[in-house]
Amino acid sequence: MLRVEKLAFAHPRQTVPYEFSLLAHAGEVTAVSGASGSGKSTLLDLLAGFLVPISGQIELDHENLVPLPPEQRPLSLLLQSESLFEHLSAASNIALGLPRHTLKAEQRQKIAAALAEVGLDGLGNQQAGTLSGGQKQRVALARTLLRARPVLLLDEPFSALDDETRVVIRELVRTLTVRHRWHTILVSHHANDVETLASRRYVLRDGQLLAI
Repeated sequence: MLRVEKLAFAHPRQTVPYEFSLLAHAGEVTAVSGASGSGKSTLLDLLAGFLVPISGQIELDHENLVPLPPEQRPLSLLLQSESLFEHLSAASNIALGLPRHTLKAEQRQKIAAALAEVGLDGLGNQQAGTLSGGQKQRVALARTLLRARPVLLLDEPFSALDDETRVVIRELVRTLTVRHRWHTILVSHHANDVETLASRRYVLRDGQLLAI
């Protein structure tokens, strides 16, 4: 279980700190919604280690994550933009999720398996810049698979997709979350995303994260 307890943070000139508390279970999507500027991105940055809290705890299965730098935290972050290198192939982008010294044969095997799992079998050699928006998100998810980290942070990951593609990728996220027992945290303005995916829901109001 991922537990965030009384995690406090204030930006410069912010008089009243944010305070975040939430629970996220393995195999479930936990959604966080709220108005623009309510603190959703601040919460994700704290979880990812990009910001240092004033106080509070972030624990995964009783391990304290607060002292860990971003690169050592057991999580992956998927943004609205897929963060792909467009001049590289899909396979080369996915390979970035593997440890540096992975043998070539093992790389090929794992990349092929990840491509198959996200429905891109046979597209490994295609340049990322030529892929559709939905295919790019699938590549980003395949890279997440190879990182094999138990927490997935999603920051408006479907916003750039058309309605049909959005439904397909949303279902893929649900399937992968359940299959790999990820603790998935979804930040979204879109009610359909939250209603369709979330097992637990929170809303940010007046700097407080409230269960709904």
